[in-house]
Amino acid sequence: MESNPYVFIISDSVGETAELVIKAGLSQFNNGEFKIQRIPYVDDKTTIDESLQLIKEKKGMVGFTLVDPDLRNYLNKQAKSMDIEAIDIMGPMLISMEEVFKMKPRLEPGLVHKLDEDYFKRIEAIEFAVRYDDGRDPRGISRADIVLIGVSRTSKTPLSQYLAHKRIKVANVPLVPEVDPPGELFDLDPEKCIGLRISPEKLNDIRKERLKALGLGDHATYANMQRIQEELNYFNTIVSKIGCEVVDVSNKAVEETANIILKMLRK
Repeated sequence: MESNPYVFIISDSVGETAELVIKAGLSQFNNGEFKIQRIPYVDDKTTIDESLQLIKEKKGMVGFTLVDPDLRNYLNKQAKSMDIEAIDIMGPMLISMEEVFKMKPRLEPGLVHKLDEDYFKRIEAIEFAVRYDDGRDPRGISRADIVLIGVSRTSKTPLSQYLAHKRIKVANVPLVPEVDPPGELFDLDPEKCIGLRISPEKLNDIRKERLKALGLGDHATYANMQRIQEELNYFNTIVSKIGCEVVDVSNKAVEETANIILKMLRK
């Protein structure tokens, strides 16, 4: 066998799927020392003809992923007539799946790549939510898709994470009367900021339970109604100053609040 023989990859997308399969096979031969060349975004017969001519000259073989049945059949036929070894990676699988599922495939190139992009956007949003949680870094305010503001125990962190799984970059900022909010908050487009309102009674119940979970008495200032009212008044002052929308989270699960926010974003 010729040293470092050529293996070509023809794809109607970037060719990543085909290359992974080809490399898995090649690892069993010649210590994997092959020359691999991708020919991506092939969507017409002329390009197939030109590619096969090149492969013939290089005495190579080809693995391909083409979802269009017409192009698949054409490549198979032309490769056979030119005595080129061609491996149809996608075709047999699609045919079998169509038989078993009793469904027609979408025949859209690059769907795996789109799914990968979707995955990485979600991971990026999750990392963003962690980095800019609880007002840790005010730089996140201007970089976020939305900014959640509210007093302690209004579900800012779980909401940020839930929305991050929808590929939305969320920063959240706690509002405490003794601490001035970051200046960046008032430079923000009000439509990108959402206040989380809660009733004093509900917040009192949540904070008492939180103190119990920490093994502390429920009479601490944290759960004191006078203190809670002071914090909520401060929240109303900041929200009015920013001019942002407000969502009442008093009797809502995180999923319910998130869906309300998603609808607001779509508008």
